[in-house]
Amino acid sequence: MATAARKTSPKSSSAKSRSPAKSSSTAGGTPAVKTPKPEEFKKEQELSAYHDMLLIRRFEEKAGQLYGMGLIGGFCHLYIGQEAVVVGMQMALKEGDQVITGYRDHGHMLATGMDPRGVMAELTGRRGGYSKGKGGSMHMFSKEKNFFGGHGIVGAQVPLGTGLALANRYRGNDSVSLTYFGDGAANQGQVYESFNMASLWKLPVVYIIENNRYAMGTSVSRSSAETDFSHRGLSFKIPGIQVDGMDVRAVKAAGDLAVDWCRSGKGPIILEMQTYRYRGHSMSDPAKYRSKDEVQKMRSEHDPIEQVKKRLLDKKWASEDDLKAEDKKVRDIVADAADFAQSDPEPDVSELYTDILL
Repeated sequence: MATAARKTSPKSSSAKSRSPAKSSSTAGGTPAVKTPKPEEFKKEQELSAYHDMLLIRRFEEKAGQLYGMGLIGGFCHLYIGQEAVVVGMQMALKEGDQVITGYRDHGHMLATGMDPRGVMAELTGRRGGYSKGKGGSMHMFSKEKNFFGGHGIVGAQVPLGTGLALANRYRGNDSVSLTYFGDGAANQGQVYESFNMASLWKLPVVYIIENNRYAMGTSVSRSSAETDFSHRGLSFKIPGIQVDGMDVRAVKAAGDLAVDWCRSGKGPIILEMQTYRYRGHSMSDPAKYRSKDEVQKMRSEHDPIEQVKKRLLDKKWASEDDLKAEDKKVRDIVADAADFAQSDPEPDVSELYTDILL
């Protein structure tokens, strides 16, 4: 076995600006990669993106309500405002590709096709939840959907996502690991250990930095010496590009480029998604470190869902009534998930002793 393992060893092979993203630079021989132009969506793509982003938005709004009612305990980090990132990236994937992320994870689960009932039931600690009600908001998984979890330890998912890419390389398939983390986690040491390994062994991993500007509550301009997160891999010869993470078309175009880069054997790549969260870091965060005017400006000028809505109306691909009907359809899905999450039984006490590693 040791001999076989050796033969297949992988060794053988800015925060203030919300304008469209710029091209990457090079340093120390790092390949140059240009930010692609946003993709021109067809009608079906716009409608699909609208539905998927709206589902995440309405789901998170309902989760916030249930948290306020005391039906969701522990921590709860909402994805409101960042929907275009995960929806656009998911549109670039194919069967077998994997997704792993941190604790702001509900949107990623829904985008991969996980059942809203199962996600909401896990939030409320019920048997029908994806972790049998024992993981809560930050710890859900789906082998069926190749979703390898939200992870509560800051940055912990990055070496795990790199390990998924190592497994793909070892097995000789062309699957790609999408490894999401935020601007706060980008300062963690294990991230750079992962970068080094991924570049050295040319692993098929897309590192997606969701730069929502404030990490846990501190502006990136005050916490990071290098605020252009697309440059974070340059010393490891990993190229990176900045992407307008509020435009699902720009995300899709960057996603296509990134997964093609990985599938062609060129190794890892970094996508810095310049995005924004409308809510606090978690439900317990009043977000007093930024002004209401700043949040409102982002909502009115850059909201990812409103951008799609405007294009649908301008191109006459949908009417106001059509979009209202779609919103009602999504609200009904979320309401059903919430009802299930409140009526499903809690885990039996015996479950305290299952799925435990000693």
